[in-house]
Amino acid sequence: MTLFHFGNCAALAFVPYFIVYRLSGLAEYSAFWKCAQAGTAYLFTQLVKMLILATFFPSFDVPAGSLDVIGEFLKTTVDVIDLVGIHLIMSKIAGKGQLKFMVAGLGWATAELVMTKLFPLWVGARGVEFDWKYVQLSFEANIQLVQHIATAVLVWLYSRHDLNRSRLPVVMSLMGLSCYKPLIVEILIHAMGLGSWTLLLLKAMFTVVVGTSSLVMYLELSQTVNSYY
Repeated sequence: MTLFHFGNCAALAFVPYFIVYRLSGLAEYSAFWKCAQAGTAYLFTQLVKMLILATFFPSFDVPAGSLDVIGEFLKTTVDVIDLVGIHLIMSKIAGKGQLKFMVAGLGWATAELVMTKLFPLWVGARGVEFDWKYVQLSFEANIQLVQHIATAVLVWLYSRHDLNRSRLPVVMSLMGLSCYKPLIVEILIHAMGLGSWTLLLLKAMFTVVVGTSSLVMYLELSQTVNSYY
């Protein structure tokens, strides 16, 4: 039974990644190794972030149960490096925009899935007692997949010179929200005492807003380019 539960959670977490890879056209471009390179870039970026956090952002003593908003804000600001890493990945990929941000987003999300959720699922979901938190962990992996692809789209849009200038503040705002989402979530948890399922729903709604906005701007830019040619 425990192995069956682990299999269900692992399938819920990993199968959507495989489906996206197959149905997005990446398989037709033999983009597996490009995605692997994006995953490697994720690992290097996280190493750089850890070094910066350990060097310039020491931990402060705060009362139990309280949130150091300023300290967390400064630490979350380091996540801007993720945007730089995603941009560098896409700059090394030759091809159309869809291929670039799909490779960067999928490779980045897959590396994060393996590094942050595989071990907890393997250890926890195989336990004797059933726990919903591992199902929630699998759902969160799907949310993160959409979030990273949407973030890659925003970074790609920001790098485009033919992007409508009126859309640039929107793109920058959405990238900022993506970077500071963990801080926003922590503030809401402390302020409202959200439960685990409510928190998961909130993350999903946030990702839907960012993903829908980035998709709309991408389609607008694609239509503009097609009409020009």
